[in-house]
Amino acid sequence: MLVWSLILGFAVDGETRSIAAFQRAYQTATNQTVARSSFYDRFTPELRALLSDLLAHALEEVAVPHTIAPQLTQFRDTMIADATVFRLHRLLTAFPATHEDQSGAQLYLVYNVTRQTLAQFKLTGERTHESSQFRTGNWLRGRLFLFDLGFYSSRRFALIDENDGFFVSRLKTNANPRIVGERRKWRGRAISLTGTHLQDRLSKLTREHIDVTGEFEFKRRKYGERQSQDIVEFRVVGVRNEDTDDYHLYVTNLPDEFTPEQVAALYSLRWKVELLFRELKSRYGLEKFETGDEAIAELLVTAALLTLVVSRALLAVFQEIEPDVEYPEERWATTFRSVAQPVLADLGLALGHPPPNLPELVRREARQPERSRLTLNKRVAQAFKTVIWP
Repeated sequence: MLVWSLILGFAVDGETRSIAAFQRAYQTATNQTVARSSFYDRFTPELRALLSDLLAHALEEVAVPHTIAPQLTQFRDTMIADATVFRLHRLLTAFPATHEDQSGAQLYLVYNVTRQTLAQFKLTGERTHESSQFRTGNWLRGRLFLFDLGFYSSRRFALIDENDGFFVSRLKTNANPRIVGERRKWRGRAISLTGTHLQDRLSKLTREHIDVTGEFEFKRRKYGERQSQDIVEFRVVGVRNEDTDDYHLYVTNLPDEFTPEQVAALYSLRWKVELLFRELKSRYGLEKFETGDEAIAELLVTAALLTLVVSRALLAVFQEIEPDVEYPEERWATTFRSVAQPVLADLGLALGHPPPNLPELVRREARQPERSRLTLNKRVAQAFKTVIWP
């Protein structure tokens, strides 16, 4: 019940993940009184390790399979890598922020769009560059990755391609690849781009789409004192934005069966991870921590991620029961937050804890904890009692 209280008890005290709030949630669900010091002593490295193990297990078990379009079934998974920054207690020097006298953590995530769950996560200081957390290797095989410009790297794209993975990224505004071929024919007297650099011809184009092959130079990893230069060819796609009279440009290694509009639509899926970060922060209390203890801060972040995974697991149950019903993620998260406390109470009953004695619970939690601490009324009354007139 302690673990379940950390997962579901976040809604008991506004949006703050504090030990005091979790203590109230635990006592309400179990009908047990626990001293503050005793409850605090349970937040140990062993509890942090347990939550980490549970999260790792849950990430393997929990999935909400969802097919956005039949063409995406050719990929093992569609993944989004991104990171978000949030503030912690200013005394948490283990998480240095970009500004002095602050602490800032960065939560790096790889979100699996296909399974609607987390694939990877890591907590670092705010100063750590998010792209340094993305690891290449054979795990990329058959997967499609969607990147924002924070992860832009021709070398990274080449490694994904060499590992038989796929990617879509926005093209950097200052990127100027040499065009070595056009991937589709245009009617009429279309301007030829082959043999030119993209930026040199971009302002002269009026076509609806751009679909070419471009050369990208990059440096291989340094071995000893040697670092070789290499060139790789990738597809460059552009979709014209009539409102702004310019192009949204993307670099990808997707085959030609994906049209420029489809490449752009795929990239828009990146909004999923932004919604996920907003869900963690606004619905599940990520960053609302009142602790200066590094281990407890990491424990509470893990608990917030477990909250997300449990929410997704329940979503999978509902989607299995009614596969034709749509459950927008943020609407689901808002509903899940509103029922988290009743769910925790039901779990307490299922695990053999008696229902709470509500009058006793209110009396215990609402009364003044220290008799020596006077309320405002009593302080004023006491002042009148002690006044000695001349």
